[in-house]
Amino acid sequence: MIHRGLRPVPVVLLALVAVSIAQAQQRSDPPAQDNLNLRYANGIAAIAEDKIITVDDIRREISPLIPEIQRQSRNEKEFNEKVEALQEDIVQNLIDRVLIVKDFYKDEKRRVPESYVDNAVAETIITQFDGDRSKFLAYLRSRGISQKDYRKEQEEDMIYGYMRQQQAKSSSTVSPVKIEQFYTENKERFYQEDSVHLRLIQLARGESDTDDSLRTKAGEITTQLKAGTDFGNLARQYSQDSRKGKGGDWGWQRRSDLRKEFSETIFALEKGQFSTPLIMPEGAFIFFAEERKHAGVLPLDEVRPDIERTLIQQSSRQATERWLEKLRRNAYIKHF
Repeated sequence: MIHRGLRPVPVVLLALVAVSIAQAQQRSDPPAQDNLNLRYANGIAAIAEDKIITVDDIRREISPLIPEIQRQSRNEKEFNEKVEALQEDIVQNLIDRVLIVKDFYKDEKRRVPESYVDNAVAETIITQFDGDRSKFLAYLRSRGISQKDYRKEQEEDMIYGYMRQQQAKSSSTVSPVKIEQFYTENKERFYQEDSVHLRLIQLARGESDTDDSLRTKAGEITTQLKAGTDFGNLARQYSQDSRKGKGGDWGWQRRSDLRKEFSETIFALEKGQFSTPLIMPEGAFIFFAEERKHAGVLPLDEVRPDIERTLIQQSSRQATERWLEKLRRNAYIKHF
């Protein structure tokens, strides 16, 4: 199910938001005022077709986000700028929602089955009001709307989601030629560093250990490795690092992420090879390259799915924006 930017907010959450705003003001944080009443003195933010978008509509969407904006803002000026930008986005989203619903009903045969709305309302009562219908009705009263009004909101939410989904589907195919062109023009995006799927065994240096004693201990392990003993099993038995329980598995590591002393030894290995013991002040290390990826541009076949997803997303955004611009051009919209 889609949202009108956000799902309806339970009464208890709005109350918590109000408390957090009051507490923030007492701490001298950036003032958590949305200034909507000052900006829209008549209580109306916009009109889209025959729908009035009110200050309360905007506040209902923005209130849950105020605490997070406070946390992200370094000062009052930054806070106000972020709130202002968010208000603009919310107003535009609410306008677009009206236009999208109208576009849906241009086809008189289109209807949302009543059972879909029934299920949506039932789900809301369960997930947002703990299955307590009295809490749900209290929420409606707090907003000053009827059950019929709320059902209409749910129906419009479904329409909004369906219509946007249809637009996305219309851009869900990308030709191989476009994929190849994108790859050719953006090869730098597909460059990969030297990387290795690394396992290691670490023998920590004790108070009485010398380099020679560590080398001897580590040499006994490499002897077992040469005899074919599994590296992971030996790591579980001997290693003294935090990944011992995982067979010394450190996952994929890039050359640039590792200390030079380590990387020089590790990246001299090919897949399936283990190193001679590396003696360091903190102990002895034996490395194993479970897999290797060498530096270079990844081949097209390996990145083709990623490119296709990127192009589909781009095409979908562009198609949706063109569609919305057309709806806006042909609609009555007034901002206040």
